[in-house]
Amino acid sequence: MLILGVVAIVGYLLIAPPDLLKVGTNYSAKIVCSNVFIAGRDPEEVLTVDVQAPGHPLLKQISIDVDAEAQTVTARIFRFFAPATSQYREGLGCTNVHDATLSDATLTAIEPLPTGIWPVGNEVQLSQDPEVARVLADSTLLGEGYRAVVVVRGGRIVGETYAEGFDENTPLLGWSMTKTVTAGLIGTLIKSGQMSLEDTLTDSYPDWAQDGRKNITLKDMLAMSSGLQWNEEYGDVSDVTKMLYLNDDMAGFVSGRPAESEIGADFNYSSGTTTALSRVWQDKLPDGSLTYPQEALFEPLGMASVVLETDAADTFVGSSYMYATARDWARFGQLLLQKGEWNDQQILPEGFTDWMFEPVAASDGMYAKGHLWLDSPGGLPPYADAVWLQGHDGQFIGVFPSQDMVVVRLGLTPSRHGYSSLPLAEALISALQD
Repeated sequence: MLILGVVAIVGYLLIAPPDLLKVGTNYSAKIVCSNVFIAGRDPEEVLTVDVQAPGHPLLKQISIDVDAEAQTVTARIFRFFAPATSQYREGLGCTNVHDATLSDATLTAIEPLPTGIWPVGNEVQLSQDPEVARVLADSTLLGEGYRAVVVVRGGRIVGETYAEGFDENTPLLGWSMTKTVTAGLIGTLIKSGQMSLEDTLTDSYPDWAQDGRKNITLKDMLAMSSGLQWNEEYGDVSDVTKMLYLNDDMAGFVSGRPAESEIGADFNYSSGTTTALSRVWQDKLPDGSLTYPQEALFEPLGMASVVLETDAADTFVGSSYMYATARDWARFGQLLLQKGEWNDQQILPEGFTDWMFEPVAASDGMYAKGHLWLDSPGGLPPYADAVWLQGHDGQFIGVFPSQDMVVVRLGLTPSRHGYSSLPLAEALISALQD
């Protein structure tokens, strides 16, 4: 009977593995694939350091197979079960493939930057102030697992530091900082007259026209106050992990979420919201133009390293999956600081960043209308005009208009460490006071 029971369990795991195991293998395949084929890192190091060390105990049982020629990574748990494959495509990064067949779409890389000082080029003239050097050498301020810090003051990079194995050319994952980039892309389409904050979403999601969801507008979604049901818990099987790791069509999955509260009444932070918005803005363009982010935002800003990844339906995963060097993340922060203007060109509509920085009424002052945080990690900032881009595992960009300053901090720092980038930002602002 024992043997029969073991055979039954093995058969079950082979034929119908539980969703928790599938989430684990798909997550592992995706993280390893992106870091190998976008960032050029060693796959076993990524598996050990990025996936297994900070994650769920089951992830320690993951094994991977990297096919360099096919540019795929396959992950299994206990060496046999819940196989998951992530496929790399040039310019579009890695995509988990379940039942779908990926299109043959690729993107050509943005032309290298001209010689020159950042942000026009990629050369830097760092501050020689010993106090700045002291701050950037303080491991407590940088936080466990930091990988890159870039400091911009007066439109120039004045300080930066990188952990061993990472440098100014390493693309790093921003996780939910990608949400603010999606808001920026929407801003470019508002500027061109192709979108409006008052737009409803029924063209992309026709089923919504049959119920109260027909009244949800673009601005409701950007404010995370749509009323849609959503569970953003990580580490288990939830709405966000189902979307990211169990679905070929992520926006399609989100569109099936019912309304659970009145529009505008509740703040509910949701990666599903932003991924759904990606499908909406793509639907405004011919064939959901995959080249648009490069043309409208990344190329004008000189963000040549950016890879914004898609799902298997070629919808950008605008909630979570953008890789860029720390210097390129700083360029986006600088765009916000400059109210959407770059090289005398208005990239975002005039007044749009002011609107982005406005608090969402339902968030109790924590969140702003353009997918930005007002409540800094670790507490309220002492700078009333500051806004923060924040991402999973310790990604932060602080934008400080009154200080003419942007601070980027990227790394792998799980929330259990309680890290806040606010003391780092405060120390840097103090060091750079005129």
